[in-house]
Amino acid sequence: MGVIYEERDYRIKAGRLGEFVRLYGEFGLPLQKKHLGRFIAYFTTEIGELNHVVALWGYETLGDRATRRTAMLADPEWQGYLDRIQGMIDIQTTRMLNPVPYSPLQ
Repeated sequence: MGVIYEERDYRIKAGRLGEFVRLYGEFGLPLQKKHLGRFIAYFTTEIGELNHVVALWGYETLGDRATRRTAMLADPEWQGYLDRIQGMIDIQTTRMLNPVPYSPLQ
């Protein structure tokens, strides 16, 4: 069975990147792992457009993603995490990616 990947790119307001990454690692990531399951990677930018974090998650189907995200959004702890990071994100972009047959991530 194949996997689809979700790439979430967040541009964080200047001067807030370290705090955002810390709060995500402490509060956001454990909740997302609980609800979303397949955590692939988390990155920050070093060269190019700065103040970005990129997260990769894997799902069996778009329906699987929708079900998992709905459950996470209903979790009061997730709402508490969102309150902690309120005002830190400038722009968010989400893309769904399908691996080609020779991709090492399947």
